[in-house]
Amino acid sequence: MSEHRYDVVVLGGGIGGYTAAIRAAQLGKTVAVVERDKLGGTCLHQGCIPSKSLLRSAEVYATMKKSEDYGISAESIEVKFDSVLNRKQRIVDQLHQGLQFLMKKNKITVHYGNGRIIGPSIFSPRSGAVSVEKEDGDIETLLSSNLIIATGSRPRNLPGLEIDGTHILTSEDALRMENLPKSIIIVGGGVIGVEWASMLSDFGVAVTIVELDKRLVSLEDADISKELERLFKKRGINLVTGAKVLPDSVKVTEGSVTLQADKQGEIVELTADKVLVSVGRVANVEGIGLENTDIKIDKGSIRVNRFMQTTESHIYAVGDVIGGLMLAHMAGHEGILAAEHLAGQTPHELQAHLVSKCTYTRPEIASVGWTEQQAVDQGHKVKIGKFSFKGIGKALVYGDTDGFVKVIADSETNDILGVHMIGPHVTNSISEAALAQVLNATPWEVGQTIHPHPTLSEALGEAMLAVDGIAISG
Repeated sequence: MSEHRYDVVVLGGGIGGYTAAIRAAQLGKTVAVVERDKLGGTCLHQGCIPSKSLLRSAEVYATMKKSEDYGISAESIEVKFDSVLNRKQRIVDQLHQGLQFLMKKNKITVHYGNGRIIGPSIFSPRSGAVSVEKEDGDIETLLSSNLIIATGSRPRNLPGLEIDGTHILTSEDALRMENLPKSIIIVGGGVIGVEWASMLSDFGVAVTIVELDKRLVSLEDADISKELERLFKKRGINLVTGAKVLPDSVKVTEGSVTLQADKQGEIVELTADKVLVSVGRVANVEGIGLENTDIKIDKGSIRVNRFMQTTESHIYAVGDVIGGLMLAHMAGHEGILAAEHLAGQTPHELQAHLVSKCTYTRPEIASVGWTEQQAVDQGHKVKIGKFSFKGIGKALVYGDTDGFVKVIADSETNDILGVHMIGPHVTNSISEAALAQVLNATPWEVGQTIHPHPTLSEALGEAMLAVDGIAISG
């Protein structure tokens, strides 16, 4: 058994944890990270990066199948899934190595093992002591003045859909598939569900989505959902919305899974090789010693204030473990905010509705701010600007003209309330809209920004002008 002292201990080495650790180190703190598996967490190893690698391979395959549209003749096109997986792993490994380098560069010590808060220590009456149980059974004790909890989340399960990792999968199980199934039922039409649906459909898998809500991606603007559903149906993806899986109906055989869904009284029976359960994520609050603290849990997540402090002011929590929008970039920002606050700075408060959301389907979805319905519910009188990618030259050059940009503004104050995009590479354009909202810009001001031609970003500029009916190409 050994004992170590630090200014800050970060419990969890995912994007929220390692970002907090780096920022604290930049501010002159001695920092340690406790990680039970690999630095990078879910985002790097079981989420954002590997899934986007697969999505890119699927997109390339889909493009190659219609290469004749570009004047290119390509024969014997096939998916070599083992090569797809190898490419994914190379990307993950490269980023993992880069992250390990950042730890060394910033003089951050990484302790590998299961970390658990064991309460106040002799180092300081306000400090947190963390025990780290290593793989060989050895125990390390870490003493610190401040603790940042960044233990992330895991896939949520559904009663009756018992995960076996072979027939009924989580998104993490799906990333470990060595072969593509011929068919799959995806239970859940949120961000993760529709990304897998888009990817697997492009790879040639027969896909059915079963979604409890009446529409896909229900947190997005209704017009975005409607367009995605139209395009998914056009691609042959079967959509069963407004339907609840009946838990007693699930039957697993050697080669397939059969289930029934209740669609407003109509029973729909579905069979596929595999089922992917994608119904959200739950915070990892168990087994980390919270019972040894006065930290409060609210609806399964750690309660924090605007500076990411828990109900014990020297302990902070960031990322998925605090609930809300479970987004990697939000976790990273929360980590920075926590590190700066514990170092005595006064960081800007995070405004959740101004955090951009991205969905990497084909076509992509990106949004920031209120949906049209949310803006109305907030009491705003709204005016709308909308512009289709069919009017954008670069979209025509890409051969990808589906989708649009929608801008929601207050008709009295002219403030931008929300921007919603569905179309080619829109995740690369949403930051301009987010900056416009942070700076309290008006649609006219963004429209007066000269967007280079030909670019996909012109769609945003035209949609901003369309709010006041002055779009040039509309």
